[in-house]
Amino acid sequence: MSLLDWIRRRGRRLSGEQALRLAKWRDLPEADAKSLHAHQRFVVVDVESSGLNVFHDHLIAIGAVAVEGGRISLGDSFYRVLRQARASSHANILVHGIGGTEQTGGDDPAWVLLDFLDFIGKSPLTGFHADFDDIMIRKAMRRHLGEPFRCKWLDLAYLAPALGRLSQGGPTGLDDWLQKFGIDNYRRHDALADALATAQLFQVLAYKAAQSGELRTADLVRVADSQEWLSRSLR
Repeated sequence: MSLLDWIRRRGRRLSGEQALRLAKWRDLPEADAKSLHAHQRFVVVDVESSGLNVFHDHLIAIGAVAVEGGRISLGDSFYRVLRQARASSHANILVHGIGGTEQTGGDDPAWVLLDFLDFIGKSPLTGFHADFDDIMIRKAMRRHLGEPFRCKWLDLAYLAPALGRLSQGGPTGLDDWLQKFGIDNYRRHDALADALATAQLFQVLAYKAAQSGELRTADLVRVADSQEWLSRSLR
């Protein structure tokens, strides 16, 4: 059974070109987790959504910035708004600033998601409290492309505290960590601006990690995952 037939059986209707692009992405080789993190291309991702309920809310915009060789390339970035059947609430718009007309006039979600897959390739994904970003993207991928989209994330919300001893009342949220390291965010709750600020935080944390020796991508992920397990077990 072809990929296109498989998608149609699941109720998704992709054009032949869309199905081929999805198949091409699926066939890409996975990133080498054993490579030194300084030699790896990471993609830092942030999303905006219609709300914070992962069961009922949906993806509105995706912002992403690549960090390669420890450097941010502003030319290697991604930002798109997915077209919505109807705009989100006024209160929600006040948070992310994506107006109703911009939402209903956004780009076709299937094409946006395919472009996003082309942009990230199989690079490791990075975020801050990445569970939410992961869930919202996975929901959109399944709905519009029939794609499960199971990717490994490096979560800076756990990597950051794992790299140093924190006193009680130390940084917890993204804004706290940005302030600690003097990182400016020119437009909070804008997906691209938040991705750029998070990418700068990643640069700082990667530098700190490298002070203890050269680390592989898998080492960073393992440190973050261990801190996440510890944080959850202490709740």
